[in-house]
Parts: sequence; C-alpha cells; structure tokens
Amino acid sequence: MLSERRLEVLRAIVQDYVGTEEPVGSKALTERHNLKVSPATVRNDMAVLEDEGFIAQPHTSAGRIPTDKGYRLFVDKLAGVKPLSSPERRAIQNFLDGAVDLDDVVGRTVRLLAQLTRQVAVVQYPSLTRSTVRHVELLALAPARLMLVLITDTGRVEQRLIDCPSPIGETVLADLRARLNSRVVSQRFTEVPSLVQDLPEAFDTDDRGTISTVLATLLETLAEETEERLMIGGTANLTRFGHDFPLTIRPVLEALEEQVVLLKLLGEAGDSDMTVRIGHENAHEGLSSTSVVSVGYGSGDEAVAKLGVVGPTRMDYPGTMGAVRAVARYVGQILAES
Repeated sequence: MLSERRLEVLRAIVQDYVGTEEPVGSKALTERHNLKVSPATVRNDMAVLEDEGFIAQPHTSAGRIPTDKGYRLFVDKLAGVKPLSSPERRAIQNFLDGAVDLDDVVGRTVRLLAQLTRQVAVVQYPSLTRSTVRHVELLALAPARLMLVLITDTGRVEQRLIDCPSPIGETVLADLRARLNSRVVSQRFTEVPSLVQDLPEAFDTDDRGTISTVLATLLETLAEETEERLMIGGTANLTRFGHDFPLTIRPVLEALEEQVVLLKLLGEAGDSDMTVRIGHENAHEGLSSTSVVSVGYGSGDEAVAKLGVVGPTRMDYPGTMGAVRAVARYVGQILAES
C-alpha cells in the first residue's frame, strides 16, 4: 500500500500532466503543490511510484507521466466526481428540455456531452428488451388494413402495418384497442404474451382471425431483437489530442466505427453504475490508448441504456465523470416525464 504522502504526489503528477501535457518533474511539483516536504523527498517518492509502475519516464532526463496503473489508482482512490456549476446545470437542462422526441433527445445528448467534455460522445438508444408498454394504438388505414403503433415507457415508437384476413369494423377495433391496453400498459415486454393469449376468445368467431393477426404482429414487434442503436458525436475532438496517441489516431477511429465494439465498451445496459475503463483495460487493441467513462440512464431506478465518452487516457477524470453523470441524470428525468 502506498503512503498518504505518495498518494498525494501521484495525485499532483496526474493533475499537472493532464493540465500541462508535459512530463512532471520533482521541482515543478514542489513549486506548484503544497506537499510540505523537500524536493529530495518528492524525488524519492517518485522513484518508489515508478518502481511500483504508477508513473513512467517517457525519455531520459524528462519528468514523469502517469501509467494506466497510475490513472486507475487516481480514479479509484483520489479523484472525486467534480460537480457541475449552477450555470452548467441550467445550460444542460435548457438544452435537453427543448427535445421533441427520442431521436432528438439522443442527438442533443451526444452534442452536449461532446461539448462539455471535449471528447467523443457515445449514447445508446433505450433498449426495447428493458422497456415497458406505455400505449398500443390501432389505426384503420383501409377496411382490412391497420397500423399498429407501440409506444414504450422510454419514448421509443415502433410502427407496423397489418393486412387483416377480413375487414374489421370500427366498433370491434375500438373494443380491441381498449382491451389490449387494459392488459399490457405498464407491463414488461416479456410478460405481454401470457397476458393477451386468450384475448381472441372475447370476440365473435368471425373476428377472431383478425384479432389473432393483430396479436401476432404485436408479439413479433415485442420479440424482435431490434438492433441496438447508438449515436456518436465529437469524433473531431480527437484531433486535438494527436500527440496522446503513440503513432496515429487511425486505430481509434476504426474502432469507433465498429458498433459492436462501442456496445461492449459501454457495458451492460442494465448496469447503472459509473464505469471507467483505462488504457489496456479496454479489450479492443485499437482503444488501448484511450479511456472510456460510461454510466447507465433510465426513466426509473433501472438503467435502460448507457452513455459515455471516449478520449485519451490523459483526460480530466473528475470533470468528465461529473459531466457524464449529470447528463445521464437529466436524460433520465426527460424520459420519465415524456
């Protein structure tokens, strides 16, 4: 275990390196930080930190820079989440409150995160598998053609056209709409099939074929493994950090184009905890020089999706974590109120 003093030295090295982009020397540390020890003691502490793998010397006669291990200890033990100022919180709320639908919420969230953190922002759409039914609408387009509209608690809308085996009257359609909603509203998608299986029996024999067709379409919509969707923004921010990537940012850009990679980076959507993956903790080789800060968001206690940012390991972790958490909280509130 490192002593409190050496932890303070590591904290100072991380803060200085993130702020200045320059390797940090013992003289600079004693001048900038109130460490209450001599430069010789700081040099000794830095030697121990280097031996333990928390800092490294990029080249001879240079100061030291944090390693992935050093950043990890900083995040786990030393970095509090930096709260946003009142003007920042108001700006987030005002910007997100103007959204008109789910696509707009996700689009605004991506832009906002990229601007706040100056990193690459990634936002996952709420997953249907973790959603509940808010409303089912049935609209007559022709005597034997309907549109089914499924609205989830997260504001997601799915539409399907249904060609019925026979015409359906408005009275029967209204009855089906009412019975259907009384059974499925506020229910998890996985529970709906058992709740509607006997519904055709409530209708005349002549109408049961059409009722069964409507229910089959509804269940297909619920059961479909709809592709997990993501929105990404702020990729151009990476060009500001060209020197933070050992050779080129190309592997990072290529990894960011792979949706499967990004979904794995964000982690399990049902997990609402904040996750920080640093450098080689990211399984994808192209992202070994980056850090990923992600957190779940949702309309209730359980997360329905994840959002986060990708940037170089030399990032402002407290500020980034604070921004990601604040934005997730506001997006959750918007979904709950929508």
